[in-house]
Amino acid sequence: MRKHVIISGRVQGVGFRRSAQVKAKEMDLNGWVRNKDDGTVELEVEGQEEKLNAYLQDLDKGLNKFIRVEQMYVTNKENNGYDSFQTR
Repeated sequence: MRKHVIISGRVQGVGFRRSAQVKAKEMDLNGWVRNKDDGTVELEVEGQEEKLNAYLQDLDKGLNKFIRVEQMYVTNKENNGYDSFQTR
């Protein structure tokens, strides 16, 4: 299963991408994360559904004390077959 996510809030300049990458690797999830010009962060992540749901809950809580997630837009996608999790 793969999810495409757009996250808004205080998510740039606070270590969000690195934290998201570390958490994904800990949970054996693959995909990518990147900053967007509009101040949001975009990511795609794939793996087992239970792990994906737990990962999204962790993202929503903020992965460190500087991150503040205001909204997450999540859509389901077909698997792409990513073999790692990368920051773009």
